Amino acid sequence: MTGIKVTDMAYSRLKAPDLDVMEEFLLRFGMTRSERTPTALYMRGSDPAHHLHVTEKGEPKYVGFAYYASNEEDLKRIAKAPGASGIEHLDEPGGGLRVRLTEPNGYQIEVVHGIASVPPIPVRRQPLNSGPQPLARPGELMRLPKGPSQVKRIAHGVMMTPKFEETLRWFRETLGFICSDDVYAGEKSHLIGSFNRCDRGDVYVDHHVFFCLRHEKTGINHVSFEVQDVDDVAMGHDHLAHFGKYEHVWGLGRHLLGSQVYDYWSDPWGRVHEHWADSDRLNVANGSHLLPAEEALVSQWGEPPPEKFINHASV
Repeated sequence: MTGIKVTDMAYSRLKAPDLDVMEEFLLRFGMTRSERTPTALYMRGSDPAHHLHVTEKGEPKYVGFAYYASNEEDLKRIAKAPGASGIEHLDEPGGGLRVRLTEPNGYQIEVVHGIASVPPIPVRRQPLNSGPQPLARPGELMRLPKGPSQVKRIAHGVMMTPKFEETLRWFRETLGFICSDDVYAGEKSHLIGSFNRCDRGDVYVDHHVFFCLRHEKTGINHVSFEVQDVDDVAMGHDHLAHFGKYEHVWGLGRHLLGSQVYDYWSDPWGRVHEHWADSDRLNVANGSHLLPAEEALVSQWGEPPPEKFINHASV
């Protein structure tokens, strides 16, 4: 064990042969260009993170995930982990420091600190006249703008692997993740999935930052981004559907574990990106749970997941 506890997801890193095509999709998905070089594209959301999505120019490939260290001392500790790169200065827009590791399936995991922040992008959302606040918007008509969702931040990544136990142990021991919900099929000892969150003690965090799923394939199932609210999820769906060129994978619906209202789309090379709003937030006092698959892997409303989503793994 490294003794560190990462604080949140920082970005995903992948490759695509055409940065113009990738940027067009991500703009329509609801991100904003932070910076672009001849060899890489850096996209951001409305929150102050410099970037939350990195696309390097090259043959289609999923490189891996990056997570924030709480301080430079944690970087020094994780740099001593087996196979770690040592502390590197990030020669990329935003700067900062990182340590690179390789998880059991061969994907690169970056732990970063000190990347520059940027001013948040102002977002105006109208309040809802509902529930305990029936007059939150007195005399004001609800008029939603047309256009893409407005992505706030990156939230979690999902990995498929036949090396389930080894992968789960690595992420928990190396990055300090703790279990929110383990999922079993048949016998309780036969785990097929595990939702894990960051351990920030009493601080409330997303229900999961990493979901690991036992599967015969190895790859990334999807990467997930929070948008402004539930209306923003639906607005983004309509906007992407309008172009008639992007594959809709699954949604809209509301998950059981995590409770997010979700919508999933493929980028032009088949990598699945999720919009969501309204997640459960937990702290260390909420503990961990064990649930059967038929209870856990369902939606509270919405259609069941299609086979193309259940068995999707981008390499």
